[in-house]
Amino acid sequence: MSENIIENQVELIHESPLYAEHLFNIGNFSVTNSLLSSFLALVLVVFFGLVLRRRIKEVPGKLQSAVEMLIEALLDLFDTVTHSRKKTLLFAPLIISFFVFILLNNWLGLLPGVGSVGKVIVEDGHHVFIPFLRGATADLNTTLSLAIIGVFISHILGVVFVGWWHHFNKFINLKALMEIPKKIWRDPAIVLINPIKLFVGLIEIIGELAKVASLSFRLFGNIFAGEVLLVAMSAIMAFAVPIPFMFLELMVGAIQAFIFSILILTYLSINTTLENH
Repeated sequence: MSENIIENQVELIHESPLYAEHLFNIGNFSVTNSLLSSFLALVLVVFFGLVLRRRIKEVPGKLQSAVEMLIEALLDLFDTVTHSRKKTLLFAPLIISFFVFILLNNWLGLLPGVGSVGKVIVEDGHHVFIPFLRGATADLNTTLSLAIIGVFISHILGVVFVGWWHHFNKFINLKALMEIPKKIWRDPAIVLINPIKLFVGLIEIIGELAKVASLSFRLFGNIFAGEVLLVAMSAIMAFAVPIPFMFLELMVGAIQAFIFSILILTYLSINTTLENH
C-alpha cells in the first residue's frame, strides 16, 4: 500500500514546463493557465485604476500626494531618455501601463495557490497536475507578445513623428542610392559610401528582430528561472528555506518590469527622432 502511495505522489509532482498548460476551450479558443493569470492581472489593473480615479481630489491627501510625487519622479526619469517633456507626457501612459502589467504578472506567480492549486488529469497512463494559475511572464508567449506590441508601437509612432519616408529609409535607404547621381561629380567617394549606408539599413532590420528576441527572452528567462528556483527550494523545505528567495524574486520582478519598460521607452524615443538630431 505504501509503495502505491509513494508512486502516486511521484506521478503528481508538477514540474514547471516551458510552455503554458491548457485548461479549457471557449469555442475553438484554447485558454491556458498563463492566459488566465494575465487576464486576472488585467482585471486588477482596471479595478484599482477605477478605485484610484474615484479617490482623486483637488486637495490631495497624504496618499495622493505620495503618488503624485512618485509620478513626477518617473516623468523626470523619462525625460532623461526622451529629452523632451512633450514626448514624456505622450509616452508615459503606455510605459507605466507596461510596467504595472508586467509587475503584477511577475508578482502574481509568488502568491499562495498560484502554481499549487489546480486539477489532476490522466495523460498516457500518468496522473499529471495542472495548476489553474501560473505566472504569465513565465510563459514565452506572453513576453513575446509584449515585446512585439512595444516594438510595433515604436514604429507606428516613428512614422507619425518623422514621416513614413524618413522612417522607411532608416531600414531600406533608398534615399542614399538616389543621391549618388546628384552628388557623384562633386564627391566620387559617394559611390562607395552610400551603398554601405544601404547595407547598414538592412542590419537595422535584423536589429529590430533582435530587440523583440532580447526583450521577450530576458523577461521570460528571469521569471521562469525564479519559478524553478522556488520549486526547488520548496522541495528541500517547504517553509523556512523559500522565504529569502521569495523576497529576492520580488526584487527581480520589479527590476525586470522596470528594465522592460525603460527599453520600450528608449525604442520609442529613438524611432521618433530624426537621425540628424
